[in-house]
Amino acid sequence: MKTRKLGNIEVSEIGMGCMAFSHGYGAIPSREYAMEAIRSAYDHGCTFFDTAEVYGNVLYYEHHNEEIVGAALHDIRENCVIATKLHIHDDEASEDMYDVCKRHLLASLKALNTNYVDLYYLHRINPEVPVKKVAEAMGKLIDEGLIRGWGLSQVEESTIKRAHEVTPVSAVQNLYNMLERDCETNTFPYCLEHNIGVVPFSPIASGFLSGKITKDTAFEKEDDVRVFVPQLKKENIEANQPVIDLLNQYAALKNATNAQISIAWMLHKYPNVVPIPGSKNKERIIEHLGANTITLTDEEFQTLEQALNSIKVYGHRGNVQFQGQSMKNWGKK
Repeated sequence: MKTRKLGNIEVSEIGMGCMAFSHGYGAIPSREYAMEAIRSAYDHGCTFFDTAEVYGNVLYYEHHNEEIVGAALHDIRENCVIATKLHIHDDEASEDMYDVCKRHLLASLKALNTNYVDLYYLHRINPEVPVKKVAEAMGKLIDEGLIRGWGLSQVEESTIKRAHEVTPVSAVQNLYNMLERDCETNTFPYCLEHNIGVVPFSPIASGFLSGKITKDTAFEKEDDVRVFVPQLKKENIEANQPVIDLLNQYAALKNATNAQISIAWMLHKYPNVVPIPGSKNKERIIEHLGANTITLTDEEFQTLEQALNSIKVYGHRGNVQFQGQSMKNWGKK
């Protein structure tokens, strides 16, 4: 698989979001299945794996997902780029940020069974904590060799700028897909100018862009974030059908799946984008990675882009709606 840069960190141009093995999409598969799926992704060229300390805390415990990722990649660790995230709790806001960040990081390193993290994100902004203080702490952790780079999640340009001026940011992980394009206005231009990668989570819009979700789809009753996604309400699934119709056309043209077209579209559009589609299904994971074989010509891309721009999208979710919100019961938003 081709590679791209997140700051100075080289990764496969499509990564893997590992959250679904612990959280967000209902019942999880066995740990053995999850580890096998992660290794299969690696065998198909993926070198970039995304997790977080909170993934698993709704039904299991903090660091649940990190343990799975760490175990799956342990014997190939040097060939992989691992990204994880910390969340600063309200009762930590008055503490020294270096102490807070290092405490969280050391717990993640233990769970991941590694002595460094390649990319360490701040998982959402706590409004009580100046982002510059976090940036200073991350700079110290880089100097100590505990992390190779750092990033921000679900942030706007102004926040990225304040942080980047203190310690250069490697990547920004935001919501971005064909239905959620807020990032195009300010985030992508700033990041392109300053050598910052953009890592879209939910690049297939929680599965909607696959075309497999209909108004009759029943989501799982426990720990399924799709229940809270506005675009997956019955009325919005129907209203956004023109996007699916458009994807169907291009999927047929390119002998690809809808999901692959939605990923190929953003890879063509931005040289600094590295999407991290996630699934708890091994076949879907491999399908998503296969988007790197789909090439849109400039003419095909422009026609697709113009068509997308003409379609009204219903159920806007937004990039930063959860900033400052407690993650104690994350997934029950």
